[in-house]
Amino acid sequence: MRLLAFDGRMGASGDMLLGALVAAGADPSVLSPVEDALDVTYRVHEVDKNGILATKVDVLLAEADGGDPRGEGHGDDHRRLRADGDDGADSNDGGDGDDAEHSHQHQYHHHDHAHDEEQTHHDGDDSHGQSQGHDHSHPHSHDDHKHHHSHDDHAHAEGHGPHRTSPEVVDLVESMNLPPGVVADATAIFRVLGEAEAEVHGTDLDATHFHEVGADDAVADVVGVCLLLDDLGVDRVVTGPVAVGGGETEMSHGTYPVPAPAVVNITAAADWSVRGGPVEAELLTPTGAAILAHLAEGVETLPSMSVESSGYGAGGWEFPDHPNVLRAVVGDGGSRLVRDEITVLETNLDDAPPEVLGGLQATLKDAGARDVTIVPTTMKKSRPGHLVKVVVKPEDAERVAYRLAVETGTLGIREHGAGHRWTARREFETATLDIDGDDYEVSVKVASDADGVVYDRSAEYDDALAVANETGVPVREIMRRAVDAVASEAGGT
Repeated sequence: MRLLAFDGRMGASGDMLLGALVAAGADPSVLSPVEDALDVTYRVHEVDKNGILATKVDVLLAEADGGDPRGEGHGDDHRRLRADGDDGADSNDGGDGDDAEHSHQHQYHHHDHAHDEEQTHHDGDDSHGQSQGHDHSHPHSHDDHKHHHSHDDHAHAEGHGPHRTSPEVVDLVESMNLPPGVVADATAIFRVLGEAEAEVHGTDLDATHFHEVGADDAVADVVGVCLLLDDLGVDRVVTGPVAVGGGETEMSHGTYPVPAPAVVNITAAADWSVRGGPVEAELLTPTGAAILAHLAEGVETLPSMSVESSGYGAGGWEFPDHPNVLRAVVGDGGSRLVRDEITVLETNLDDAPPEVLGGLQATLKDAGARDVTIVPTTMKKSRPGHLVKVVVKPEDAERVAYRLAVETGTLGIREHGAGHRWTARREFETATLDIDGDDYEVSVKVASDADGVVYDRSAEYDDALAVANETGVPVREIMRRAVDAVASEAGGT
């Protein structure tokens, strides 16, 4: 099984994740669909972080007219990416190698902020925002600026583009002609962000504006990470405990302790743990938290694996004793099943006619359900009824729940919250059977683990039944012959 492990002891942000994945072997050319859909371009370069060579990925405007395209008076080192007013922006580079074209004497361009030493997220979700300049880690040194870059007149894309609602972000992602798995991951990550912000502000998900997290650079961060992860072809993603930092951060709603409210909400539902420190800075950004919450399983230590590649994604701050990097390690993690994010819907029915129950499997699967189970049960006052349980991807839950309601007339549907299931890889092979000189085809489902080791084969009943009805051979015999034919073709038993 191909495993990707993150070491988040200096937190995580959108640009750090982009850089770590590229450094670990992902091909940055796969990011072109984002550049085609948005007025942005990715700039990949190497920087030095306390002696560690790390990869920095900047999201820049594809064209600049010489003015400030953000329209907010921010310098290039001040990319503030926040979710729905959650100014705990999402960039762990409060002004690092991205603004190399500017004088190294002017790291603090915080025109609109009262504290010159408050570093906020650069590139929205990508730069850790540090408040108060504690730990005496003022990023004046710019040690990672080993070369002078003109950026070719390209400016940072922070906050550029419309501030979209959650449905608008989903529509944009679905319009990019991306692989289905990338679309599913990206929309799920934005759902995590949106739900966290809706909870903070007491609003509805569809009505919640992502503000700068819905701007072009944030979309480029989230979709870019999903594209790079798809290119790496990993089967499992894990992360150790993720550092959130410490101190305080300035938001549009006032001064808040680190971590920011949206980050707290996101990590509450994540599978991994968080820890404070090791510096007083905002190390875990909302976008970084949302990406890891959707993709990563929590571990306490690096799992056993044969390392194939590794790399470091750079954040922006300079700390004297802590290289500001996110490490990614890729390798063979052994044979296991595939982790699949799901949620479970269920409702009790006491008056549904058999015809409706009989059709639920097909109708709910058409709406996006992965599995449907109907269990006879006893309701109140000893009335017979049925419990309907539906396994569904989190991003499909609302659509499937509505279909369940209108099909059955139920007045309430429970959701058990996002979890996961362990699944086999499933492929279908066709068995050709010679019966009395005629050829018949039967599909066979082949189940294997993440390394491709086959552990089960089963013939599709409907196919076998059709052949049995036509030939008079018992359906069980047809199913046995089909499985044997596929196994023989594969050289198995």
